[in-house]
Amino acid sequence: MNELVINSTEDSPEVEFDLTKNNFTISGESRPENAGTFYKPIINAIIKLDLSLHNKIDRGDTSNFVFVFKYTYFNSTSAKYIADIFKNIKILVEKGHNIEIQWHYDKRDEDMLNSGTEFSEMFDLKFHFFDY
Repeated sequence: MNELVINSTEDSPEVEFDLTKNNFTISGESRPENAGTFYKPIINAIIKLDLSLHNKIDRGDTSNFVFVFKYTYFNSTSAKYIADIFKNIKILVEKGHNIEIQWHYDKRDEDMLNSGTEFSEMFDLKFHFFDY
């Protein structure tokens, strides 16, 4: 899989996963009626990313793969699946892949900054924090 695109809705974030650009971005509000159904293809894409990253390394591409999180809100059900995303990112990092994680948040939204900090600490992952 080289690409996964999910358009945002009133209740779900936009997702852009592009292996050719070494980038995964998720942005917007996350409160889908069925979070499991929404997040399943995202988590599956991250699980499958391991093989794709190995193939890129075999071709000499050692650049970082960047995960960008730009949530404006997520509910507690979404938080469980976001944690699953980080659990799978942690596996990629432990396998030696070059992963960069960016957490973007509104500088007036201390809760979103705290959420990013908690995910970073929970999974022992280095986050780069950006406010806007």
